[in-house]
Amino acid sequence: MYFGIELGGTKVVVAAGLSPETLSPLIRLPTGDPRSTMAATIAALREFEARYGPCQAIGVASFGPIRLDPRALDHGTILDTPKLAWRDFNVLAPLREAFPHIPLVLDTDVNGAALAEARWGAGQGLDVLAYVTVGTGVGAGFFAHGRPLHGFLHPEAGHMLVRRDGAQDQFAGICPNHGDCLEGLICGPSVERRLGIKGEAVADDHAVWEQIGRYLAQLFHNLTVIAAPQRIIVGGGVGLKSSVLDSAHRAYVDLLGGYYRDIPDLAAAQELIVPAALSDRAGVLGAIALAETASVQAPQSPPWPQWRDAQDVLERQDG
Repeated sequence: MYFGIELGGTKVVVAAGLSPETLSPLIRLPTGDPRSTMAATIAALREFEARYGPCQAIGVASFGPIRLDPRALDHGTILDTPKLAWRDFNVLAPLREAFPHIPLVLDTDVNGAALAEARWGAGQGLDVLAYVTVGTGVGAGFFAHGRPLHGFLHPEAGHMLVRRDGAQDQFAGICPNHGDCLEGLICGPSVERRLGIKGEAVADDHAVWEQIGRYLAQLFHNLTVIAAPQRIIVGGGVGLKSSVLDSAHRAYVDLLGGYYRDIPDLAAAQELIVPAALSDRAGVLGAIALAETASVQAPQSPPWPQWRDAQDVLERQDG
């Protein structure tokens, strides 16, 4: 049994299990201040312990930016997020204190979702895929040849700069760092700022969704020319709206301009860019898939840095 935590900007999802077929009922918690949120998360894990017995490992798929390198002194620390209360908070510290003998494995929420879709969802059998979520924020995770993509940090494609038609769109964007980056223009809170009402109250045929789809198509275009993923999988409350995705498909074909003979028309775009098969369970299932890596013997060339973190914990237990 593994425990998974999807720590999102709006809510936390906690579950236990081994796969989609064995997944426990989900516990959803609001993301409030760091200490109360983590206390509620730990209480949910204790509830799973009482119901299912102790787990082998805990996977955490967190919003970011967050330090993923286990060699770093600030491993597990949220960095310069717009959620100011979470800046410099270490999400692993309370979990280590509560579960000192259980390995912890950490990645981003979008990398976790990419991993889950690659294993159980719309990315099965593919070598390279991207997972894009559009909700409270905008993020992209990459899964390539068996591993999530990390560099000095991790991808933050939501802060990609896009072309804005000033004549059609006077909205300045809401990103505190970049203003009208992609996230600043199309995330859920930006819709509320544009219209004065929450996105879930906006009609599906409102012109704002068409506009957001066109911006999202720029991200899809850029992902295509940079990494040529075999599939782009889309999640999130905004990203999964059919009016947004339909608009993005059409604009994406126009932006490509016939450059790729493998993507000649709208039908090909619809096969390349698809809704998440695991829907809103992708993130927490990704966290469970991360946890599983902690209980598998690490290969000589670890698939991602968290293998080292988990292996260190296991070696200390053995020692």
